[in-house]
Amino acid sequence: MEKQVRVTEICPTKTQALIKNGALLVDVREKDEVAQLAYDVPNIINIPLSVFEEHYTEIPKDREVVMVCKSGGRSLRVAGFMVYHGYDNVINMKHGLIRWAQKGFPTIGDTSSVLENTTASTCCDSHSSDSKKSCCHDEPKTEGSCC
Repeated sequence: MEKQVRVTEICPTKTQALIKNGALLVDVREKDEVAQLAYDVPNIINIPLSVFEEHYTEIPKDREVVMVCKSGGRSLRVAGFMVYHGYDNVINMKHGLIRWAQKGFPTIGDTSSVLENTTASTCCDSHSSDSKKSCCHDEPKTEGSCC
């Protein structure tokens, strides 16, 4: 039986707080995607998924790391890979650059590529079965906790 790993996921709003506290973002999108639209944050590196296995050891183990991509799927896979390989401080940002741009967080480039055909929403929309829970970690909501 293969070892199963659990990856913590957070929303872009919580990612912003981690960035302010020095977390490193690792963008696993390909170089051409980053050239079109990039996260505009300090402490970010790009290691494309296509070469990730050869370069993941460049990521420090002693620092909080948030894995990011366009929609959260590729970064979730890579975060699982990282946890499996002994990285304890790895988190995935769910919903990726799409939700990041919808929230109006800082980017460099043309956001139309991720915003077209998407509706502005939050992960705390009415689809949640318990409106008193936070979308990010199923914690009780507090002032400003919504993604």
